[in-house]
Amino acid sequence: MVTTDRDATPGGRQGWSTTEVAGIQVHALPVPYSNRMSYARRIGAFMQFAIQAAREASRIGGDLVYATSTPLTIAIPAVRAARAHRIPMVFEVRDLWPQIPVAVGALRNPVLIAMARRLERYAYRNAAHVIALSDGMRDGVVATGHPASRVTVIPNACDREMFDVGDEPGREIRARYEWLGNRPMVVYTGTMGLINGVGYMARIAAAAAAIDPDVRFVVVGDGREAEQVRSEAVTLGILDRNFFLVPPAAKASMPAWLSAATIATSFVIDKPALWANSANKFFDALAAARPIAINYGGWQANEINESGIGLVLDRQRPEVAAAHLVRAVRDDAWLRTARESARRLATERYDRDRLTARLEDVMLRVVGARPST
Repeated sequence: MVTTDRDATPGGRQGWSTTEVAGIQVHALPVPYSNRMSYARRIGAFMQFAIQAAREASRIGGDLVYATSTPLTIAIPAVRAARAHRIPMVFEVRDLWPQIPVAVGALRNPVLIAMARRLERYAYRNAAHVIALSDGMRDGVVATGHPASRVTVIPNACDREMFDVGDEPGREIRARYEWLGNRPMVVYTGTMGLINGVGYMARIAAAAAAIDPDVRFVVVGDGREAEQVRSEAVTLGILDRNFFLVPPAAKASMPAWLSAATIATSFVIDKPALWANSANKFFDALAAARPIAINYGGWQANEINESGIGLVLDRQRPEVAAAHLVRAVRDDAWLRTARESARRLATERYDRDRLTARLEDVMLRVVGARPST
């Protein structure tokens, strides 16, 4: 595995390090990166890694290159390594670039947009197969001219072993915070970035305060928009009343927060280009057997409506969304049914081992070890 050192800091250790993790030889390059960075600085970090990773990946060798994007620049070292060793590449599309940065206004220069589109086509053209995380992403790949027969949809997966931890970790979380206790909790866990629009949750909390002030709205995380979300909560008069910001926690503590949650959430800003996402928060909630509330359309909204695993909230009217949420967190029968449906979906459709087996099948077919079916 060729990757970055997630703990890298400016002026820290330089050069590649090699360690073994769970039997995998990991080659890590320290490249400082944060969701608080501007898009220009992030692109700089992406290019720094792409250039150096191209050399490292070309040196290592193997039977197949598996490249997972974003960022799209990951195609540069992947294609170089595949060509150097004359082996196939499988390219995983986790977000449609450059469509998303263009849609949110992060990429505006026509020249840079044209270059990004050329890089996108370059990645697909050099891929023996493409893995897309949703039907919408598959459609975006096929729209570039890539054959549909060489695209397989495999969404993010539910790690039930990690997240289905029972109620005790949640009780410990609730006992730790006096303002939480046994009150209903709507939780957001993750990045407060531009595309997430977590200020939406503050506006819901403000509307909910007038309906049921005991319901707690909790954000566990950090990001570029964190101060803006805090400022909005202060302006609305809800910070530390029914809306609480908790410092970012390690991934290992997320199961406890979801165990404590009445309803988990996943948000994006009001841009249809983002609806094809395959949000980790969505799958983590299912793995924890918790109802999920989202504020966007697309395949996840369809899944919620068809399976009864949560709520699709009104994007434009926070007061309507608040009423919907307050009614749900006080409905024990609905909560019980939604939790059962979430656990069933996590087991029967999105289980990690099931989806890993599908990915393995694609890889074996690409390297010629298994015939097409």
